[in-house]
Amino acid sequence: MERQLSSVEKLKEKIEEIKVAMMVTVEPNGALRSRPMATRLLDAEGNLWFFTNEFSGKVNEIMNDHDVNLSYSHPDKQKYVSISGKANLIVDKEKMKQLWNPILKAWFPDGLEDPNLALLKVRIIHGEYWDDTASKVSQFVKIAKSIVTGGTYDSGDHGKVSLDQPLVPPAAAVPTTAAPSKALPE
Repeated sequence: MERQLSSVEKLKEKIEEIKVAMMVTVEPNGALRSRPMATRLLDAEGNLWFFTNEFSGKVNEIMNDHDVNLSYSHPDKQKYVSISGKANLIVDKEKMKQLWNPILKAWFPDGLEDPNLALLKVRIIHGEYWDDTASKVSQFVKIAKSIVTGGTYDSGDHGKVSLDQPLVPPAAAVPTTAAPSKALPE
């Protein structure tokens, strides 16, 4: 369990400055579709939370195929993260209150009273990150050295994490009063 908690903390450290991810879903015809999504929370259990309209196209795609990819990018800091996970639609008014920020009214004018307001919960399965903390000058020197010596460019910190095991043993799981995940009518 410690390894997984440190994996969540590692991902949290990498994405905390990056507020928007590109969420990739799979259309019914198998095509990949991407859109920007504002991350509201990466919780201690390894779940990412996003607000959505429960009748949006992405929700239809997720109901058909729960596999998603989230891509985070901060080019100015040479920080990149790719997360694969399973997404589910959650309608939980208490969780929405907890995650709500007034800026979200730009997308949901009725705020928490919006009858179509819902959450997407993405359970992280795997993550991969690249993070070069060196200055631009140092990066240039490393690139030039690689070219001159015929070596490979060392792009800094790179790692993979896996959260494919539950963080809480089933016997210790606490029942929730949240509404169950909702499937859309066909």
